[in-house]
Amino acid sequence: MNISKVKDFFLSTDTLIVIVVVLAFLLRIMFLAYNPVRGWDETVYLNLGHQLSITPMDYSLSHSGWSDFIPSSDMVYGWPNIGFRAPLLPYILALLYRLRLDSLIDFLMPAVGALSVFFLYVLGKNMFNKKVGLCSAVLLSIIPIHVLYSSQVLTDAFATFFIIVTFISFWQGYEVGERKHKLLFGLFFALALLARYTTLWIAPVFLIYFIIRDRSFKFIKDKYLWFSILIFFVVLSPLFFYSLHTYSNALGAFIHGFKASTYWGGVQSATFFIENAWSIVSIVGLLFMFSIGYMVFRKDFLNRNTYLSIIWFCVFFILASSVPHKEERFILPLIPAVCLLSGYVMTKISGQFNAVFVIFLCLLTISQIKTHYTNLQNTCFLQASDFLSASTSRDSVVVTNQSPISYYYTSRANVALKFNDDAEYFGYLSNSAYKNHSIYILFTNLDMDKDSEIKKYLDNNFNKSFECSKNWSYSTVYKYR
Repeated sequence: MNISKVKDFFLSTDTLIVIVVVLAFLLRIMFLAYNPVRGWDETVYLNLGHQLSITPMDYSLSHSGWSDFIPSSDMVYGWPNIGFRAPLLPYILALLYRLRLDSLIDFLMPAVGALSVFFLYVLGKNMFNKKVGLCSAVLLSIIPIHVLYSSQVLTDAFATFFIIVTFISFWQGYEVGERKHKLLFGLFFALALLARYTTLWIAPVFLIYFIIRDRSFKFIKDKYLWFSILIFFVVLSPLFFYSLHTYSNALGAFIHGFKASTYWGGVQSATFFIENAWSIVSIVGLLFMFSIGYMVFRKDFLNRNTYLSIIWFCVFFILASSVPHKEERFILPLIPAVCLLSGYVMTKISGQFNAVFVIFLCLLTISQIKTHYTNLQNTCFLQASDFLSASTSRDSVVVTNQSPISYYYTSRANVALKFNDDAEYFGYLSNSAYKNHSIYILFTNLDMDKDSEIKKYLDNNFNKSFECSKNWSYSTVYKYR
């Protein structure tokens, strides 16, 4: 056996990227074990996907048996319309349910996350070189925010995948000159928008890049760009028709998305993403800041590949920081740009994958595990859901403040638990459409204090059918009728 050839094989870029992608997938699978209770948004998409597998043309909650807590006072941009949720992920889930492949749903987002790692390698290789592509892929494979949210059924990492593919087509089409990719650019950008509406924030990146590159508007003379724009609107046309039918406005779904962002979550400061940078990107944040300084010093930012990535980062960061409500996951679509720029500088200062680089990756991984693997879960909520599933009839109704989560785990129709005017509210239940149904009340401390006033009211007025208290988690089921 030729030891030198074996060494060259395992150290070749093609072999290493396969190893990185496989490890990225396994790392995301590991996170599933640390997330036994799916969150609100996850169960919304899962419930909606299951519902669409039965009634694919009814993209609403009119016959759902659960709620997304959409304000009902607005007759157009309120319940039961749910167009503010981008439709691509729910329909993919619907397809899996329809084909009886729902057992694969747990692996869907980890697979999308691992594919994102591979396609970032392709993007880095095309824009820079193989070493930059590989280094960028390694960073994305273990960056905390991407690992965490590509193990959950949410639209953030899902849309990020399509954004990466969009940039591949953009570069290959409008820099390399491949006509096929010029057309695919419109297709993938439309899919990214159908995956998550805030992908629209990426649109100015391409316009700014064209203007800086050409120092004019001559790019508008490219007929393939107009063909690509046409494809973009054709792919989006079902959403426009849906919006016209549902909201009497072709842009109704996007408008609803904007309105929905004001429904919940409060307002965070403009520096939210900076304040939470460590939990979002860990050590990569320091590397990224160093990389920006390095490129300014070396004037590398004048190169097309670097200033495209910089524009990508700056535009999305500014827009994401400008909206009132912010969550860490909202910043995911700019993370590939962070990895590209950091990977580029890493290859400049290290020259090759040496021991220093390996140590850096180990430290990053340890930091990520320490930050995110200490996630305690409400096991009592799962036990309460099991009790409701096993001890109640299919036509029973659950009163809860965790509507989509409760429905996902119990398959029981539910109504929202009110926090005020309790006596009046429960009196309403006795005279409503649910008056002939068995009614149970589920209290859980997923987002309510165990010592809250609503809990005291329930204890004083209803009999407990089930109670669980383990560590910090707590859940109780009361029999209303």
